[in-house]
Amino acid sequence: MLFVLEKYNTQIHYQMKKLLFLLVFLTINTSLSAQANTNVYLLDVTNKDGKIQLENLKNISNNKGYNNQPSFYNNNTIIYAATRNGQTDIAWYNIPDATTTYFTNTTSGSEYSPLKIPGKEAISAIRLDTTGLQRLYAYNAKTATSKVLLKDQKVGYHVWYNEHMLVSSVLVDDRMDLVVSNLKDNTNTTLQKNVGRSLHNIPNSDLVSFISKEKGTWVIKSVHPVTGATAAIRSLPLKIEDIYWLADGTIIMGAGKLIAKFNPKTDKDFSVLHRFEEDEINQISRIAVSEDGKHLAIVSEESPAVIVQKQVDTFNKVDLEGFASCYAKDVVVRNFPGDTLYTGNETLKANYKQYLANNKSQVKMVKRMVMGNKVIDEELATDNGKNKRQVAIYEVENGKITSMTFLFEKESIPGVEAVVQEQLEAYNAKDIDAFAKTFTEDIKAFDYPNTQTFEGQEKLRAMFTGFFTTPDLHSEIKKRMVIGNIVIDEEFVTANGDSFGAVAIYEVINGKIASMYFIQ
Repeated sequence: MLFVLEKYNTQIHYQMKKLLFLLVFLTINTSLSAQANTNVYLLDVTNKDGKIQLENLKNISNNKGYNNQPSFYNNNTIIYAATRNGQTDIAWYNIPDATTTYFTNTTSGSEYSPLKIPGKEAISAIRLDTTGLQRLYAYNAKTATSKVLLKDQKVGYHVWYNEHMLVSSVLVDDRMDLVVSNLKDNTNTTLQKNVGRSLHNIPNSDLVSFISKEKGTWVIKSVHPVTGATAAIRSLPLKIEDIYWLADGTIIMGAGKLIAKFNPKTDKDFSVLHRFEEDEINQISRIAVSEDGKHLAIVSEESPAVIVQKQVDTFNKVDLEGFASCYAKDVVVRNFPGDTLYTGNETLKANYKQYLANNKSQVKMVKRMVMGNKVIDEELATDNGKNKRQVAIYEVENGKITSMTFLFEKESIPGVEAVVQEQLEAYNAKDIDAFAKTFTEDIKAFDYPNTQTFEGQEKLRAMFTGFFTTPDLHSEIKKRMVIGNIVIDEEFVTANGDSFGAVAIYEVINGKIASMYFIQ
């Protein structure tokens, strides 16, 4: 039960908070060409009894493909990048009317990262031409006519300091550098190398924030665009790409299915502002808040469950091309836990072509767990009229299944579920002796798929004896799958006032738990 905490046993309370952020490692992208399926969502922001509430989640892009980089043109209008007909244009969403129009239709290229230019009825955006040329443009808000703002800077992301100065993350080789550009005197000054994409004006100050990535450490810093003076604000708990500032100086960021908050003036650590239970919210990245603070926009990747369900549906339709399109080019197919059967999309397509030619097959999803970018399906497969149970673990990245791991039921083994339930009850009772008794002497624990975290009863007891002193420690089973000698539990754990989800896979041998795998 939650054996991954072994590696955190010296700082349990601090790491319990940190686990809230282990739901996601956001991919570092410095290229506009890497586009996962994403949508823009809008929420109402209210304050109830001094506590911020996020309500009325709505998909405002509702468009297949890339929908990203939202910002508020004004309190009633959101602008964002949206892909249609093979190109990305600036979409304009009117909040009161709930209507979307497309502001640009640039057949010679695509636009990204739209922002209102201060003091003008104009929008700036990065245009990536079909020739590969990438430059920053200004667009008239009424006519959409455009002109180049920076000819010689390959701008990745930007923020306006005032109507004639902007701060940008400029692409240089394999990194981005922080550059201040003055449009009056046409000067460009590099202030720091190796920065992130998240650039924001800090409320009630004359500073701009950026994320420094020097020496492999990610730190939120401030910079004065005129003097060039920089200062560290807060190191990030993980490599989070996107932050945003609320009007009161609170930093918010997305991680998996939650939004975290931290105020540098009052807080010692990050805490949870909002946790999304909705299936459609998966990996939250960009966040924007209206100037009046009444609306919040987020970007979420398409749920991995959608991709997994698509491959189930295409399989059942015997649509081989559609089925193979759900998988990455270098997909890995294995038997649990790490027996690789084959790799590569072409091999997968060839194997399934032969299989479907010889078998009349259907797959029905019986039960599903979703944890981060992993989907665990209990499936009932029918081959030529014969039924068989199996579990498939899918890992999804950038809208494609990158690995598929099978567990097949060879035989039903009595007592398998009972011993796992016994360890759960001992865990909740914080009875270390009863808990340890459910495991073998050489119990092995892994971070899925095969990173070993500890081995043996002595290590297990040392870790959990201290952990069981947590007053509110409790684990609730949301879903359970039993296949052969394997039990898979979706757990919801509470400790030190925090709660988070996890999936644990228990392998039972001779009535004891011999190994367990943790999916986060």
